[in-house]
Amino acid sequence: MDDVEKAIVISFDESGAIDSELKSQAVNFCQQIKETPSICSLCIEKLCFCKLVQVQFWCLQTLHEVIRVKYGSMSLEEKNFVRKSVFSMACLEGIDDKMCPILESPAFIKNKLAQVLVTLIYFEYPLIWSSVFVDYLRHLNQGSVVIDMFSRLLNALDDELISMDYPRTPEEVAVAGRVKDAMRLQCVPQIVRAWYDIVSMYRNSDPEICATVLDCMRRYISWIDIGLIVNDAFIPLLFELILVDCLLEQLRAAAAGCVLAVVSKRMDALSKLSLLKSLQITRVFGLISDDNDSELVLGVAALITGYAVEVLECSKRVNLEDAKVVSMELLDEVLPSVFYVMQNCEMDAAFSIVQFLSGYVAAMKTLSSLQEKQMLHISQILEVIRTQICYDPMYRSNIDILDKIGMEEEDRMVEFRKDLFVLLRNVGRVAPEVTQIFIRNSLASAIASTSDRNVEEVEAALSLLYALGESMTDEAMRVGPGLLSELVTNLLSTRFPCHSNRLVALIYLETVTRYMKFIQENTQYIPLVLAAFLDERGIHHPNIYVSRRASYLFMRVVKMLKSKLVPFIETILQSLQDVVTRFTNMNFGSKEPAGSEDGAHIFESIGLLIGMEDVPLEKQSDYLSSLLTPLCQQVEAMLMNAKGLNLEDSPLKIASIQQIIMAINALSKGFSERLVTASRPAIGHMFKQTLDVLLEILVVFPKVEPLRTKVLSFIHRMVDTLGASVFPYLPKALEQLLAESEPKEMVGFLLLLNQLICKFSTLVHDILEEVFPTIADRVFSAIRRIADSSVEANTEEIRELQDLQKTLYTFLHVITMHDLSSIFLSPRSRGFLNSIMQLLLHTSCHHKDIVTRKACVQIFIRLIKDWCARPYGEEKVPGFQSFMVETFATNCCLYSVLDKSFEFGDANTLVLFGEIVLAQKVMYEKFGDVFLSHFVSKGFPSAHCPQNLADQYCQKLKGGDIKALRSFYQTLIGNIRLQQNGSLVSR
Repeated sequence: MDDVEKAIVISFDESGAIDSELKSQAVNFCQQIKETPSICSLCIEKLCFCKLVQVQFWCLQTLHEVIRVKYGSMSLEEKNFVRKSVFSMACLEGIDDKMCPILESPAFIKNKLAQVLVTLIYFEYPLIWSSVFVDYLRHLNQGSVVIDMFSRLLNALDDELISMDYPRTPEEVAVAGRVKDAMRLQCVPQIVRAWYDIVSMYRNSDPEICATVLDCMRRYISWIDIGLIVNDAFIPLLFELILVDCLLEQLRAAAAGCVLAVVSKRMDALSKLSLLKSLQITRVFGLISDDNDSELVLGVAALITGYAVEVLECSKRVNLEDAKVVSMELLDEVLPSVFYVMQNCEMDAAFSIVQFLSGYVAAMKTLSSLQEKQMLHISQILEVIRTQICYDPMYRSNIDILDKIGMEEEDRMVEFRKDLFVLLRNVGRVAPEVTQIFIRNSLASAIASTSDRNVEEVEAALSLLYALGESMTDEAMRVGPGLLSELVTNLLSTRFPCHSNRLVALIYLETVTRYMKFIQENTQYIPLVLAAFLDERGIHHPNIYVSRRASYLFMRVVKMLKSKLVPFIETILQSLQDVVTRFTNMNFGSKEPAGSEDGAHIFESIGLLIGMEDVPLEKQSDYLSSLLTPLCQQVEAMLMNAKGLNLEDSPLKIASIQQIIMAINALSKGFSERLVTASRPAIGHMFKQTLDVLLEILVVFPKVEPLRTKVLSFIHRMVDTLGASVFPYLPKALEQLLAESEPKEMVGFLLLLNQLICKFSTLVHDILEEVFPTIADRVFSAIRRIADSSVEANTEEIRELQDLQKTLYTFLHVITMHDLSSIFLSPRSRGFLNSIMQLLLHTSCHHKDIVTRKACVQIFIRLIKDWCARPYGEEKVPGFQSFMVETFATNCCLYSVLDKSFEFGDANTLVLFGEIVLAQKVMYEKFGDVFLSHFVSKGFPSAHCPQNLADQYCQKLKGGDIKALRSFYQTLIGNIRLQQNGSLVSR
């Protein structure tokens, strides 16, 4: 071993036994050798004499790199030497009477040699080295070693250049086209003949080499003349190879791959249909019933599914009626085998079950009526769907307890099922009766089954029924066509042995809820529905995930059935007594509070039931009192012992009070304002008493943010429920809520005020006048912190402050739009007027959110209308007119729209622009020539507006057509922008 060979061997060492510095020196030495002028000769020499695979690989890799990178600078003599030497190695010829051992080396060395040959072909075929393939064909009689190398060469040519399965540069695509065109003209027929002869000759003596040749041939069928393969010689040979039992499986599968390539070759629909019919593909159908995991079965399965896809595609593309009949006949022939493959064999990655079946169902839609055979196919499609959506029993316990593995599997199946359920709905539209019968039978079969897959089969059958309901219109659901009545009856009356399983219980309840429109029209089923939700199948299910979901779904059921449930209220309340008791008799020493989410849904359901006017007043009062009284008593007891309980340090106790507030809040949702204030004020009085109790929480625990949030939510609810009768309670509530000045707290406070203003308008004037100064002082102090902070700052505090600022704009907008702008002028609030005006001005000109800018412009428009009389009238707010004319008009109405950030192509920006134009119109109506003179004589000249456009503006403004003014003003802004040549005004 000389120094070069030693260096190469060391550079490839991965054992760790070689010193890292020595290895680094070896790598550098090898790199230096690559740069020597005689590197190609050195590599050829080493390939002829050295049998070390590291040296062989390094030499071939180096030759590949040199040819690829330096081909243009190589001498003609060097190119000829490399070409002749490499070709001789591949053909088992000697170089200078010395036989090279390359073809005796491992497969990866021979593949690297093929890669070097392909690089030469890239640069030289057909202009320089036109005879490469013809010359190689002459050497194939040397036996399987050379045949194998020739196949590797063709495979490498496909991988490196021809195949479009890999991304190619435009240059590579052009070279590939040149190579294929030359091969078609020169040597493809000879290569195909060689393939045929090799397979015929070696099929018994060397089936491995035949399989290699056919795998290679499969790659080329897509672009060579199909007549070279589809003829009386090759097709019978391929089918004979597939069908003869005693041959090597690998060879039979390779033959099936070639037939699949023939089937998949692109051509016009009629020619393709004729080809498909001539293949008599039914000959191979029997092979898929053998070992389902064998290479042959997988190959034949891929052939059958590929054939079916092509037949289906032909049926869509042919227009002649006879051709359509032929395509449907071929489909009818192949579909049973396709269904078998789908359910029993590992699928080829290129075949999409859902895509194919969806295409077939779409083809069925075009038929006037379905034949018996097609009905059978529809049933088989449904069986495929059912099989595919079944969970694997091996994950049953994981999914039931919902551990990490269970969650991952459930998420995967949810995603996987989506397209299958879409397919099911399409099948249901094409053949509704067949679909309903199939689902009925699946459900009955799953119920009767005692197999280990019972849980998964029941879940799949229920999922099918649920998906069927999703595809039905409300009208169809109410009418209950076909077997729907029987299906729903079976659903409600059946007790599944596996109902304790989480998945089964959940899909059962979801399915019952899905068919509630049918129940609305068929009230005789209501007792069965209630039983399903109220017993151990639903709210009382041992699995917490099921019971919580059942609580939510039961609330939906109550909303849908409403007054139809009045006769059952006693029964329902009795069934829910234990759930209610968990809230009305909480043990605050317990370590875990009751589930808040399901509790809220239960109380909302009860509220919806007992809050109906159909319930007699006396009963309604009793029901409500039995719930509110113990809940309020618990809160009062907690407040009485506040110091001893040290509630702020006890998360569980805080959570318990939160749950009580949530329960009361949810309960109140069932009671309308009309009922509690007009028709049954006694009910309203009970809620007022409750509000009084809960407001005390703010007094006793002012710093516990979760409790403040829940009480605030309840106040929102009482504003909607009690209407104006809530007013006596507002001063105390607002005083306590305003005690905290954190941005997050202030946002909630402003949202409550927005609700009050929107509901009661000017009735809240006195309340608002009282709290506004405190709000303004705190909010402006907070906003200044945004201005003082770094631009890059993105802390939680800054985000909360930005949220507060955004809520402030909404608050100011709501005030002005509800005739309450006088609040700004009250003696205690007037000191904030300048800050408000400056904030609104800056925002209307510069805020990045266009909708916020629009709101600020609208505020100004409303303030002009509220505070300014007609021209020359008394000035209600001293300085406001001059501020609007001299500052707002110029900065907002002119400079801000000239800025390049003002995009007229944006829809929201156009709406903002409309408001800006309206503001000008309103200013002219209120301020007259004072506005017009300043805007035209001071504003326009500063923006270099031509005088003729300024004159036209005056005319449009004085006219009555606001649309014409808006259109003209947009044109005017565009002209000014053009004249400034992109250098826009910035103020």
